[in-house]
Amino acid sequence: MDVLLVPGLWLTASSWDEVVPGLRAAGLEPVALTMPGVRRGDTPPDPAMAGIGIGEWVDAVVAEIDRRDTPVALVGHSGGGNVIYGAADLRPTQVAHLVFLDTFPPSDGGMISEFPVDGDTVPFPGWDFFDGDDVEDLDPQTRDRAMTHIGVVPRKVPTDRVSLTDDRRREIPATILTNTVSPEQIEAIRQDPPAWAAGLAAHGPLRAVSLRAPEEASGHWPQFSKPDAVARAIADALGR
Repeated sequence: MDVLLVPGLWLTASSWDEVVPGLRAAGLEPVALTMPGVRRGDTPPDPAMAGIGIGEWVDAVVAEIDRRDTPVALVGHSGGGNVIYGAADLRPTQVAHLVFLDTFPPSDGGMISEFPVDGDTVPFPGWDFFDGDDVEDLDPQTRDRAMTHIGVVPRKVPTDRVSLTDDRRREIPATILTNTVSPEQIEAIRQDPPAWAAGLAAHGPLRAVSLRAPEEASGHWPQFSKPDAVARAIADALGR
């Protein structure tokens, strides 16, 4: 099965480099994507990229789905969860499984988040910008390694609203791989959802799986801190 790997904000396709070998060993065909308009901060800006929003990111994934004759699995990290859900909404019969890596299915009109803007881009705000639970498992060496896969994104993308119109997306088997909150917390949210979790609550066949042991540090970027565990969990979710 082809597995399309969609990174979150600021990350390029290479952010999946340490996950890909484990997926291939499990008999899967991983295809890592870089979203339109993402570039290294030291790369000259392209004025044509300024208008890119979440719709263009969704369309890029749909184009990859349409290149294939058989259903694919979609894996989205962080804000990439909005992207894969948008793509599944447009191609519900061509997606076999959804894997949300430390994120969850959004609601119609949901956005990723707000971050400081610099001109036409949103640069990576630095590790200290994030809560401790998000970066607890990233030691200095891992942070430095991760920075080689980080760039800037078009300014519209983080706050653009994803459009969802086909309820068939809710019946696609889905797995949340969580490295921050627990599966029990996710299930509690599903049972009594606040407004921001309406999409999570409405999705049908969904299970949450923890990527960390009880005493292990949490973190929002497990593809850097524990890539082998991420690969194994994706393969398990896809029955490999």
